[in-house]
Amino acid sequence: MLQSQLCRETDFSQTWFVDACVKLNEPMRFHRKLWEWCYIYEALRERGKLMPFRRGLGFGVGKEPLAAAFASQGAEIVATDLDVDLAKAQGWVDTNQHAVGLADLNEKGLCDPHQFQQLVSYESADMNNIHPKYTGQFDFTWSSCSFEHLGSIEHGKRFIVNQMKCLRPGGVAVHTTEYNLTSNVATLEAPVLVIFRHQDIEAMVAELRGEGYLVTVDYTAGAGPFESYVDLPPYSNPVHLRLLLGQYVSTSIGLIIEKP
Repeated sequence: MLQSQLCRETDFSQTWFVDACVKLNEPMRFHRKLWEWCYIYEALRERGKLMPFRRGLGFGVGKEPLAAAFASQGAEIVATDLDVDLAKAQGWVDTNQHAVGLADLNEKGLCDPHQFQQLVSYESADMNNIHPKYTGQFDFTWSSCSFEHLGSIEHGKRFIVNQMKCLRPGGVAVHTTEYNLTSNVATLEAPVLVIFRHQDIEAMVAELRGEGYLVTVDYTAGAGPFESYVDLPPYSNPVHLRLLLGQYVSTSIGLIIEKP
């Protein structure tokens, strides 16, 4: 069963990755964003969350295809993103990475339009201040490289712990974020982006386990030819498993957190 792990070259030849690409109508390529979407999809599918009468909550969804893909399997989805004025101020609208309504979430036609309208709703939400109305209402939660943009490492940690309150017993949270491959001491921590170190992820895991949640993390990085390539700004290379952010090499890490 898929466990919490780093983005690795070997994943791209696995059956779960290929099958998820088909479900998302995405061509196979060595890109960490595609890995994140496939990883989230497969983690939830394996755990029986992508089916009718399951309810999911997405954070910072942007224009990703996951809400539509989940709805196509019969799951009811509440997709959330930053308020549009705040998103404009942070540059997400100008770079076409922010959704302003339902139509943006089914651009690829992954879900039948009528079914999509019936199953998916869109709301503005502040990940640093999750509304109490979401407490205990969902079978799964997810985000794809969103909680590194909350203002600080501590804000990211608090989000990961707090969003677990949205889950019903037996619920699953799957979240991806930036992971520092260069240093476990120094890192990038800016208002618009942080890179989590090994020590930061371990602190999250320890707190989550302390509250009774189940987390398994695999930090094996891999050393294949595609993993050895580090993409540089403006990040135009089709091979994009690792990239340089400031002075740090980063990749994606996924967390699967289960509520007993």
